[in-house]
Amino acid sequence: MSLIRTLSGKHFDFLNIDPESICIEDIAASLSNICRFTGHLDHFYSVAQHSVMTSYLVPPQLAMEALLHDAAEAYCNDISSPLKALLPDYQAILGRVEAAIIQKFGLPEAKSREVKYADLVMLATERRDFDLEDGPVFTQLEGIEPSPMMISPLMPRQAQVLFLQRYQNLKGEQHGY
Repeated sequence: MSLIRTLSGKHFDFLNIDPESICIEDIAASLSNICRFTGHLDHFYSVAQHSVMTSYLVPPQLAMEALLHDAAEAYCNDISSPLKALLPDYQAILGRVEAAIIQKFGLPEAKSREVKYADLVMLATERRDFDLEDGPVFTQLEGIEPSPMMISPLMPRQAQVLFLQRYQNLKGEQHGY
């Protein structure tokens, strides 16, 4: 079987991805329950909160792209980068899910330079705030300064609400409400 049932009751089929099976409420719920760094933190810190914070580090016209930059993880989970690099089949599936999300939400086909940079700023900020600086040097973080904002981890439900509020605010801005 190649499908999962989402919180909203939709069926998401990895072999036949229908953008109509994707909804923002499922993305928010799932990302709010997925812990960054494969859970290797002293406190729970969700991908949803990471995404919301990332969306504030880019120009307003790129905020929706930044908010949804990890949305595919709602369906594929968050796999650490070192492991992800070893899983080409996973990467291919993730790419198809990302393409469906891009289509569903009208996002650019390629991640913008600014969103990629903001994601790295968040990684540097997370490494600082969660005291993860004792490991190997992350070469991709050379020259990247952490954000001045401090991360205060939210509970999953709080992160879910924050994610949905940010989405609704950005959606309203895009449509001029």
